[in-house]
Amino acid sequence: MPQSLRRSKHTAPPELRERLRSSNTAKQLGFVLVESGPGRVVLEMRVEERHKQVHGVVHGGVLAALADTAGGMATYMACRPGTRVATVELKINFLDAVEGGRVLAEARVIRLGRHLAVVDCDVRDDERRLVAKALLTFFVGPFRKKHARSSR
Repeated sequence: MPQSLRRSKHTAPPELRERLRSSNTAKQLGFVLVESGPGRVVLEMRVEERHKQVHGVVHGGVLAALADTAGGMATYMACRPGTRVATVELKINFLDAVEGGRVLAEARVIRLGRHLAVVDCDVRDDERRLVAKALLTFFVGPFRKKHARSSR
């Protein structure tokens, strides 16, 4: 593996690592936290057969899930502790196929507003090729409480 993709020391607070560990999507797809900082997160995924579509390359939905998870975590890292984050929009361009190795998603918050955050995410393979580019929008803030349905 190229030096540039080797795992660096985890810089994430324990809460961020726990959020990733408790995410069903991250567990099912094998996402690993590589590093983080204010408004920035890098996730990694080792490509396995379960990630591939019928033509033997990583399914676009898997790459989108990786970008979405990285983007949500980067947004969380840019907000006050306890802020809730939810995806509003995800736009992704798939630029090259990935057959194996590892995939790295680096997400950076480029705008944090009162209720929305915009995130840029580069998805690269082992050779540092840009294989996907995502632009994501997240809601930030408190969620409305669910109202109990009254029985009639």
